[in-house]
Amino acid sequence: MVVGTGLLGTSVALALRSAGADVWLTDRDDRVLALAVDRGAGTPGPPPQPVDLCVVAVPPGAVADVLCDVQLAGYAAAYTDVASVKAVPLRAATELGCDLSTFVGGHPMAGAERSGPQAARADLFTGRPWVLTPTPATSPAALGAARALALACGAEPVVLSPDEHDRAVAVVSHVPHLLAALAAARLADAPAALVALAGQGVRDVTRVAASDPDLWVGILSANAGPVAEVLDAVAADLARVAAALRAPAVDDAVRDLLVRGRTGRGRLPGPRSQPAPGAGR
Repeated sequence: MVVGTGLLGTSVALALRSAGADVWLTDRDDRVLALAVDRGAGTPGPPPQPVDLCVVAVPPGAVADVLCDVQLAGYAAAYTDVASVKAVPLRAATELGCDLSTFVGGHPMAGAERSGPQAARADLFTGRPWVLTPTPATSPAALGAARALALACGAEPVVLSPDEHDRAVAVVSHVPHLLAALAAARLADAPAALVALAGQGVRDVTRVAASDPDLWVGILSANAGPVAEVLDAVAADLARVAAALRAPAVDDAVRDLLVRGRTGRGRLPGPRSQPAPGAGR
């Protein structure tokens, strides 16, 4: 069962359908649900009897409430989510009294600039890391079900704690998204003749800035602490470089940043079998 038929939820459903699984779909928006059903992602409505796994595919701020609702309804033997922040939803679920023994947090490191079921792909997760964030309360059966989901979607399961996950995505996803937005924002009020000179480089740097702002406000708010910490370090680097550029002669601060940037770029994993646009959301 998949609750929430946006980009990730529908992509999970399409991947499972491709693997031969029966999938039931629910969404609070009937129009969005109908689009997912039309794409062959599954059967609308809750399952007639409990299923092996329920995937909660909603924004971070809604995970806990939806999790409690589906657990109370008894829709599945185990539950997971696909939100890009883990610690805050887990705390909320704990406060609401959700059954943490049947739940394991999950985050497939894949996405796209476009949202909604119309952008979903069955191969979105192929070769991508799928982070699982069990707690001491998580049962082996729940963790096994979430791991099986990731493998069925063609992903590579990776186990981290919720806090480790949130610190990691601040570095590899959330702050890079903000930096793309900062670069793209320079173009918003720039003269048209200037923007017309833009080439592939600026398109590459700003690609993820085309994502839904409201979605990203929710993501960044839920991971505010780790994101702010990384941004402080970025701001310090920018301040040093700006000061160096204002000096009579450009000093080593500029070259140091460029060298560190090239080194960091070189540490990224090589292309995977099916690279996903906007990966890491």
